[in-house]
Amino acid sequence: MGTLSHAIAPKLAVPCHGLSSSKPRILRSNSTRTASAARSRRVFAGIKSQNPPIDFSDPDWKSKFQSDFEKRFNIPHITDVFEDAQSIPSTFCLKMRTPVTEEFAGGYPSDEEWHGYINNNDRVLLKTIYYSSPTSAGAECIDPDCTWVEQWVHRAGPREKIYFKPEEVKAAIVTCGGLCPGLNDVIRQIVITLEIYGVKKIVGIPYGYRGFSDKDLAEMPLTRKVVQNVHLSGGSLLGVSRGGPGISAIVDSMEERGINMLFVLGGNGTHAGANAIHDECRRRRLKVAVVGVPKTIDNDILLMDKTFGFDTAVEEAQRAINSAYIEAHSAYHGIGIVKLMGRSSGFIAMQSSLASGQIDICLIPEVPFHLHGPHGVLRHLKYLIETKGSAVVCVAEGAGQNFLQKTNAKDASGNIVLGDIGVHLQQETKKYFKEIGIPADVKYIDPTYMIRACRANASDGILCTVLGQNAVHGAFAGYSGITVGICNTHYVYLPIPEVISYPRLVDRNSRMWHRCLTSTGQPDFE
Repeated sequence: MGTLSHAIAPKLAVPCHGLSSSKPRILRSNSTRTASAARSRRVFAGIKSQNPPIDFSDPDWKSKFQSDFEKRFNIPHITDVFEDAQSIPSTFCLKMRTPVTEEFAGGYPSDEEWHGYINNNDRVLLKTIYYSSPTSAGAECIDPDCTWVEQWVHRAGPREKIYFKPEEVKAAIVTCGGLCPGLNDVIRQIVITLEIYGVKKIVGIPYGYRGFSDKDLAEMPLTRKVVQNVHLSGGSLLGVSRGGPGISAIVDSMEERGINMLFVLGGNGTHAGANAIHDECRRRRLKVAVVGVPKTIDNDILLMDKTFGFDTAVEEAQRAINSAYIEAHSAYHGIGIVKLMGRSSGFIAMQSSLASGQIDICLIPEVPFHLHGPHGVLRHLKYLIETKGSAVVCVAEGAGQNFLQKTNAKDASGNIVLGDIGVHLQQETKKYFKEIGIPADVKYIDPTYMIRACRANASDGILCTVLGQNAVHGAFAGYSGITVGICNTHYVYLPIPEVISYPRLVDRNSRMWHRCLTSTGQPDFE
């Protein structure tokens, strides 16, 4: 097996800007693609590739597409490898208030009359809008006629039958990547739910995947008493890091420790690593459940309404934006610049701009822009200074990277190290106004680490709680190589490969981006 950094490097096969970029597309020749874009034909299939592509002349293409979709979104199960794996009645039943004991007197507790279980055949509709035309705002279509095809994914929640005996489980939790509000909330809820099932051996792996190989890092025993109040502070009880040992070394460590449930909290790269661990466990025929919980403050995981930490980030960003507004509004020809998170996706910048109502210019990675020229950002800033007397700019960290010198340097997760667009924009703004002889007072604020380190707000707290619970339910139900998320307000299980092919992006033709443009009043900077 290769090193973990290769396994978790994000697959950035990003669709071309200008198309609806929240889902993959069928790639065509340049001439065809140009004509198609002109006609606004949005080709959506919710799939990473079509090889061969759909033959729309086939009268049965719709049923074939649905069949292919069901195969790809069929979530892996223990019985795929262990056909003779025996299920037992679930030890999770909220009608039974007494603690589960080691003796399990009278067999495993269950109550068939309790209607709190999810049937394995329950599904959630992935797409709920019927687009009547490919030219509709934000239209996501399978074919050029925007035909409606139902796409169902698996509903998350406790099952009546489980495939692990709680007294035989050793569960481990690991948090990888950067900090994000809500990590402690998810850790806490995983531990609490495991104990309700009757699990006695729960450990935390310190400092991400690194904790599997570093002999100086001992696993942390976790109980409800240990995690009871961890959600009251930000950060991660277990610590975080990027990169780590090879997949084979991680699975070796899991075998040595006797871990048969692994809960992985992280983003696209971390999930790719979790999927590789799942595959290696299957190759070795280990009865192990690997379940991911998507953690990305950027909200850039495919197919999900949102990821935990995002709402908190948008709320916390209001403080920085308001400070920039006050600085700009109080100064003569004041200009406030706020840089927010968003390596390849501008969701935080867009939503924060909408929420504040104080932003005049919002710049995101998905929408190219010019700084100079008659339609550039700087010319519009001049207009704002002349008409309003001040201006506030919100820019995502991944925006405008074409203006900065590329180093090709990468971090431990395989992410390209970005240049600082905030500092560049500040410098170019000062230079521009000095050259045209107009005084300007430019203030720059970067609240990144203040936002990442704060505790989750109420909205994220609820999301984290339910995600943590459903992660445990999925593992006990015998699923592995899955992640849990929220889709159309319902909680679902998705196979990891389907959500990590590339980052989810802001669709520049979506109603939400149009709403942001309406709020800021900014022109087209291309």
